[in-house]
Amino acid sequence: MNKKNSSKTKIKIVDLYKKFDSHWVTRGVNLDIPESLMTVIIGRSGEGKSVLLKQVIGLIKPTSGSIIVDGIDITQLSGRELDQCFSKFGYVFQFAALLDSLNVYENIGITLIEQGKSEDEVLPIVKEKLALVQLSEDTLYKYPSELSGGMRKRVGLARTLVTNPEIILYDEPTTGLDPITSRVIHELMFDMQKKLNITSVVISHDTETFKYADKVALLHEGKIQYFGDAKTIWESDNPFVHQFIRGDLDGPITHEISYFKDKA
Repeated sequence: MNKKNSSKTKIKIVDLYKKFDSHWVTRGVNLDIPESLMTVIIGRSGEGKSVLLKQVIGLIKPTSGSIIVDGIDITQLSGRELDQCFSKFGYVFQFAALLDSLNVYENIGITLIEQGKSEDEVLPIVKEKLALVQLSEDTLYKYPSELSGGMRKRVGLARTLVTNPEIILYDEPTTGLDPITSRVIHELMFDMQKKLNITSVVISHDTETFKYADKVALLHEGKIQYFGDAKTIWESDNPFVHQFIRGDLDGPITHEISYFKDKA
């Protein structure tokens, strides 16, 4: 990885606001996500991390603000231009979101199949992506119900890789997994990011992710309260980070913990 890539901004989020009815979720998010690196976004449950991610991928339209990808503000695009921009993205859902009625081959290759490509064209691509996520061809014709949680996560990642994205967004990729399987998924994400030179954005509560990430951002009360290097996160004197990663009751982040403190 060269210095130029590590300093270039791939996604620039500027004054991003999102309101549902009378409730503001993002309240002026500003964040520069560097190209070809892994950025982890942390924050307590209900802070709007997934809503932020879905605004970036275009699943939710922001109330105001800009999302600039490779120098283009995607909030100003529509139609074919927008589709062209979103073709750069891959999205890994929290629970893999595999279709139970389709086997692994069909789940991974669904985008290509819907484009009218033949099995002779799709099968080699699916096998290649299976190998990238360290699954054997024995899984090709199994159904999601026959797979472990970790295998389903890997199939979900393989499906994302089929379109050769430049950017992958992960929504809580290790939710529901045991510590060993979580580590396997983290190693795989890290390997994909380095091998394919992908820009990765990860929503996570799992501090294990810091071992693999390059940057960490903390979202609280609709704003980014911290952005810095993952390798120094445990030494950070930022009060939000210090409290969050240690699970302290004392600090600027209050919620249910204030109830328990009052009862102590």
